[in-house]
Amino acid sequence: MFGDTPAFSGFSVDDLDAARRFYGETLGLRVGEEGEGDMRMLFLTLAGGVRVFVYPKDDHAPATFTILNFAVDDIDRAVDELTGRGVALERYDGFEADAKGVVRADGGPAIAWFKDPAGNVLSVLQEPG
Repeated sequence: MFGDTPAFSGFSVDDLDAARRFYGETLGLRVGEEGEGDMRMLFLTLAGGVRVFVYPKDDHAPATFTILNFAVDDIDRAVDELTGRGVALERYDGFEADAKGVVRADGGPAIAWFKDPAGNVLSVLQEPG
């Protein structure tokens, strides 16, 4: 039914200005803004031209799952760049992380989680091989 219909994903934040700085300056994504006043919203443009809608929500509750995964060629370099920019990595029970905060499971991707200023979970991951 929607196989040829353009679509996009979205998520909420509690501070649109902090989100703009984090996604644009810290992560280096292209960030566009639309609307005015209470109707302001952001669009993140990811590699390949995919856009993600970011909207303010007064009663925002952070996502308890990963909302964006960034596939990288070198997870160690990506983690070093994130921590160098002041981003703290998350550690979760049940996932054994190395000293850098990277989980390296046999057969699966190497992955490290972090949060945006609104508490939403993101990750960098490197596929095996």
